Amino acid sequence: MTNHTIPEPVASFLERVNAHDEQAFLDAFTDTGAVDDWGRTFTGREQIKAWSDKEFIGSRGTLTVEEVAVAGSTVTVIGDWRSNHANGRSKFVFDVDGDKLVKMTIREG
Repeated sequence: MTNHTIPEPVASFLERVNAHDEQAFLDAFTDTGAVDDWGRTFTGREQIKAWSDKEFIGSRGTLTVEEVAVAGSTVTVIGDWRSNHANGRSKFVFDVDGDKLVKMTIREG
């Protein structure tokens, strides 16, 4: 099912990303959380922060959501990403565990 209703914790996470709130961004992940950005994987708070400082929060990115799909504990969000680092339609796949993100995978939308 595709609609624009984004379930938690992904909805709050994206609000914090669009507000460039680094602390809330980092706090959204589990202790062993990971980001897979086009095949480059960053695991744990320190690696995710280093990646984000340059390419995500630090690049002042914002996501305009266009599509949302939910399948079990996986939430897929497709939208228009705009930042000082990269621009274009992107697909974000979130693996969720309770109120935390286990993994965020970024690919071409």
